[in-house]
Amino acid sequence: MPPAAPDGPVLFVLGSSAGGVVRHVTALARRLHADGVDVRVAGPAETLARLGASVPTTVVEIGASLDPVRDLRAAAALRRAVTAVPGVLVHAHGVRAGFVATLALATTPRRTPFVVTVHNAVLGSGARARLGTAVLRAVCRRADVVLGVSGDLVAQAHRLGASVADRALVPAPALPRGEAARGREVLGPGPVVLAVARLAPQKGLGTLLDAAADAGARVVVAGDGPLRSALEDRVRAQDLPVRFLGSRSDVADLLAAADVAVSTSVWEGQPVFVQEALRAGVPLVATDAGGTREVTGDAALLVPVGDAAGLAAAVRRLVQDRTEHAVRAERARQRATQLPTEDHAVAQVRRVHRAARG
Repeated sequence: MPPAAPDGPVLFVLGSSAGGVVRHVTALARRLHADGVDVRVAGPAETLARLGASVPTTVVEIGASLDPVRDLRAAAALRRAVTAVPGVLVHAHGVRAGFVATLALATTPRRTPFVVTVHNAVLGSGARARLGTAVLRAVCRRADVVLGVSGDLVAQAHRLGASVADRALVPAPALPRGEAARGREVLGPGPVVLAVARLAPQKGLGTLLDAAADAGARVVVAGDGPLRSALEDRVRAQDLPVRFLGSRSDVADLLAAADVAVSTSVWEGQPVFVQEALRAGVPLVATDAGGTREVTGDAALLVPVGDAAGLAAAVRRLVQDRTEHAVRAERARQRATQLPTEDHAVAQVRRVHRAARG
């Protein structure tokens, strides 16, 4: 028997997103809908096109950056969606979606329960970082509950005025069982270090290239993004042992064949690839960024953000010491059994929604 539905409908609000946030909201919406909850989703048309749940949607064009005119129009559209559904709870995902929701709820005729999940840190410095922090402060002060995908985001939410803040549970989608033989056909002979990442500044791939020559293994990177051309140019110019595969649908096979997995991000919440590597039992080297340590526990070798020498040394250690390799592989498998599942995430959201309504 499914659990009893919360009192009233839920409106998830999304900003521009092409990856993990959409997958997370899709999973929540699909499961809540199956349990009898009246679930709706609002967000940009491009984002809604990626939604994998069959629930009612409303187009609200929330941009990736602050724009007063666009944000006010988005807030007006969201306000109409909120007032059309009596008793609705608004759950925004991301600071941009949370900010537009804060604007919309400021002028609704009744107080609407409001939850926000913060998926990313405010990075950088200077005026842009101060503005981002100010926006987050406004969201935290209005929300009934703030969920952060890492402990540092939860602590920041408390500092910025959140009345209730907790760590969100964002499990990676389950991968199929990988076939090492198929993966090895793609990766080539070992030892091979595998990274799966969007080729964007947050992923710190410059550090990976800095370490590649001294890592004692070939480096293969799956993923695409705006930095691909620049990264490939550097690999050619310096003759680095690095190969870019582009976007892949066979990550499970690649992990089954990889000798070491690596993540070099500047910041992460609950990184999908790190969770996938743990579940695949692949020894992992990662930068100690954001919530990565909270995901890996003692399973991974962690190095400071930007520490190319430390990264190369950790990879060499796993490549050259087969005992250490076996120990880390077993720790990865054990840690994977402790990671949250979709069931845990749905149960948490139901509890949070009930608390916000209360």
